[in-house]
Amino acid sequence: MAKKKTTQKDKGVLDYSKYTRWFWILFTGGILAFILLFLFASWGLLGEMPDHTRLENPETNLATEIISSDVKTLGKFYFNDNRTPVGYENLPKHLVDALIATEDVRFYDHSGIDGRGTLRAVFKAGTGGGASTISQQLAKQLFTDQVSKNRLERALQKVREWIIAIRLERQYTKEEIIAQYFNIYDFGNNGDGIRSASRIYFGKEPQDLDLKESAMLVGMFKNSSLYNPRRNPVGVKNRRNVVLAQLYKYEFITEEVKDSLQATDLDLNYSPESHREGIATYFREYLRAFMKDWANDKKNRKPDGSKYDLYSDGLKVFTTIDSRMQAYAEKAVELHMPRLQAEFDHQNSPKRNPTAPFLDLEKSEIDKLLRDGMRRGERWRILKAQGKSDKEIEASFYEPLEMTVFKWIDGKAGEVDTVMKPIDSMRYYKSFLRPGMMSMDPETGHVKAWVGGMDYRHFKYDMVKQGKRQVGSTFKPFVYATAIDQLQISPCDSFPRSPITIEAEKYGNPEPWTVENDNANYSGVQTLKDALATSTNTVTARLMNEIGPQPVVEMAKKLGIEQDILPVPAIALGTPDISVYEMVAAYSTFANKGVYNKPVMVTRIEDKNGTVLYQFTPESKDVLSEEVAYVTVNLMEGVTQGGSGTRLRHNWAVNQPEYKEIITGYPYEFDNPIAGKTGTTQNHSDGWFMGMVPNLVTGVWVGAEDRAAHFETITYGQGASMALPIWGLYMKACYEDETLNVSKDEFEEPSDLSINIDCSVVSKDEEPDETDNMDDIEDFSDF
Repeated sequence: MAKKKTTQKDKGVLDYSKYTRWFWILFTGGILAFILLFLFASWGLLGEMPDHTRLENPETNLATEIISSDVKTLGKFYFNDNRTPVGYENLPKHLVDALIATEDVRFYDHSGIDGRGTLRAVFKAGTGGGASTISQQLAKQLFTDQVSKNRLERALQKVREWIIAIRLERQYTKEEIIAQYFNIYDFGNNGDGIRSASRIYFGKEPQDLDLKESAMLVGMFKNSSLYNPRRNPVGVKNRRNVVLAQLYKYEFITEEVKDSLQATDLDLNYSPESHREGIATYFREYLRAFMKDWANDKKNRKPDGSKYDLYSDGLKVFTTIDSRMQAYAEKAVELHMPRLQAEFDHQNSPKRNPTAPFLDLEKSEIDKLLRDGMRRGERWRILKAQGKSDKEIEASFYEPLEMTVFKWIDGKAGEVDTVMKPIDSMRYYKSFLRPGMMSMDPETGHVKAWVGGMDYRHFKYDMVKQGKRQVGSTFKPFVYATAIDQLQISPCDSFPRSPITIEAEKYGNPEPWTVENDNANYSGVQTLKDALATSTNTVTARLMNEIGPQPVVEMAKKLGIEQDILPVPAIALGTPDISVYEMVAAYSTFANKGVYNKPVMVTRIEDKNGTVLYQFTPESKDVLSEEVAYVTVNLMEGVTQGGSGTRLRHNWAVNQPEYKEIITGYPYEFDNPIAGKTGTTQNHSDGWFMGMVPNLVTGVWVGAEDRAAHFETITYGQGASMALPIWGLYMKACYEDETLNVSKDEFEEPSDLSINIDCSVVSKDEEPDETDNMDDIEDFSDF
């Protein structure tokens, strides 16, 4: 009888073979599933994966950057992403070290996935630190639109990010990956990318960041919404100190450095970058319109035929604006305007002027002025679009509302919260005097500074190019230049001061035109140079009577004045409305030896790769002979030597000390050649000063929105008090900055000058009335 075979089971011993088999089946299956998961993800079966082209050119919105002539960023155009990328070479070493020490200490040792970190995260369930490498985080930033809250979906997203991280490592160098990561991250407060963040939080470029600033920004990588230095400074400081501790842990810094920096404050220099704030706001708004027109031109298209997007294509716009000169111009406005406004408000106090800020208007006229203002305003447009009736809209102007309004606070532009009726708000804003200022190199046409107002947030209308105001006696040099060109007269030729009447119909004027001098001085004669210096109206009218208004209009047109000018005698005294932009270009022709250069604001435009898309072409034309231009300049030098611009000289107020109180920044102490002209309109509503040195021409206008709001007397209501101080403060700052090389030389005399300009020998009865120093007031009462 056969014996039964004894088995392990019979002996009570378990059989592990099937468990072993299942283990290997599951293990192998898991490995295969893991491999298939990565394969499926790489093939795009688990969601869209970026192809080679997208990896090489990630789709990120880049702001258009506005660059000054001295290579500073003036501002940017963007909608959501204020991003301007920088290269690795522009990142300081301690910034990179802080990132490596905090986010991925083995960054240079792996190829996209840190195996040790991943295993640690798995075994410790995430409590031992994160496993994401810098490459994985970059992949997430670039190609994960929205992090899923579903665990399974997030796991699949993570797989895709791993694959993308490996591909990124193959596509880019380690340095390029670090630069991309810094450039892509959103640091909050419009700080998209490291360049915007460093400028916004510390007011400097990335390469200028110090160690603790770099540590703060790297600390924000953990969560920029939570670690926002404006809302959570304590949390941000703690997070910064963690980064410093990591730097010490991995021996990037010493313990002494760590301890000393951890004890410091954040020391933010918050400098928001928005379309309404920063430097050159009015110029940037002009530039926005320029760029829009450029992009709409079919000649300026991308290779695929589409239009360039000003807000996302990363264009670089190189401008002629000098950031230093722009800052000096804005500072000059900031110094003078609150001081002038304080006096204007004093003169328009309710006790002194019940109809403030308006003068010489009846209540019915003021009501009409305000109603007209309502209909032109943004509030009316918005409510009309909502279907409101005119009656409903007008009624809304009398309902009190919470609002934030502009106010000069301690000599600075500021804001205050208040409750006010919109109609009262309109009247409030009409009480402010506003400036317009432009500075230009006459030889090149390059505009160096552009100040269209004092605060773009509240006064958006640009008084450089948009606004056109009556120019007063700043128009007189056009008359003098025409007379010199046609009659070859000399600055030393004398003309009587006596009254003059141009008969009716002689030059199209329907009635006789009798011109008066403000100081009622009609005795003796004056040289042309003295007549322009003291702005003697009767002498200018005599010149107009000799040459006629039509040649003067033609001269103005050749000098770049754009709008139509009625050829009547009254234009001799400055009746036309002209912009600061046009006046500066016209005066620059005199300084540039008779050659007109159309103002240039943009020199070139590049795409994000540095390809030049636009290069400006100079537009010049000969307007005057070099001799006529020089003689006209010589005439205008008399304005600052003994006329209404004499207060620019250091000794002007020796015998008139009362004026020292109203001239901001006095004494200016200029002793170099300056040609210029003041201008004041009849009711003191517009004050002008045009000033020239050989390589810089600057024009300044000051006035209120409505001509009915003005100074009552000439003491303050003249160009020499309203506008000239801004010019003086600006030029003083420019001269103190020797890097600008603003000229103090004489205007260059032509080699073949035939017109006599030496008036050193003048008979006694031809000497000018030195008391006529008050400025120029034109009488337009007959017109």
